[in-house]
Amino acid sequence: MAERIHQDNKILTYGTPLGDARVAVLLMHGRGATAESMRDLAQQLPTDSVAYIMPQATQNVWYPASGFGAFEKNEPFLSSAWATIDDRLNDIQDAGIPLEKIVVGGFSQGACLMSEYVARHAKRYGGLLVLSGALMGPEDTPRDYDGSMAGTPVWIGGADNDPWMSEKQLHATAEVFMDLGGEVSSKVHNSSDHTIRAADIENATRIINNLLR
Repeated sequence: MAERIHQDNKILTYGTPLGDARVAVLLMHGRGATAESMRDLAQQLPTDSVAYIMPQATQNVWYPASGFGAFEKNEPFLSSAWATIDDRLNDIQDAGIPLEKIVVGGFSQGACLMSEYVARHAKRYGGLLVLSGALMGPEDTPRDYDGSMAGTPVWIGGADNDPWMSEKQLHATAEVFMDLGGEVSSKVHNSSDHTIRAADIENATRIINNLLR
């Protein structure tokens, strides 16, 4: 069992109360940020019948070392962060919202964390939002994940000169999710800004609104 580094932290919510929502969105914040930074994102997305769930990392960091190094260097924080995702997904489903109506994602470190989680738990989600993030681990990490995303819509947004990750990592992440059966859309901007862009808002809105139809 993972050490309880993150699991008992506060959970920020926004939008429709979970018990009344038809769609849920689980968002993980970036390194050095807070759950409130994800509320800034949620405020730009649909809220009618949509519940936003935003966990908080201990000391504002889901894992301490680079996400693109050896996985063991980020333990036990990494396993606790993944256990936090497990717990929140279980809470949402216990409230009556099925996995295929749950959008998961994050920004930066949160996007890396969530994308690796989803690849390791490939199922039909409502959607996956990878905002300035990529799959974790060194370049030679085996990507022979099991399962199928069964048409899950995936949005990957980033930049070609992002100082935190390469354009190659963004394209490799898109390829993995396509191989897992995701319906992948992506945009790599000509920029060095590590940020959330208008295209990210537009595509997150598209994915959420499609689930509300």
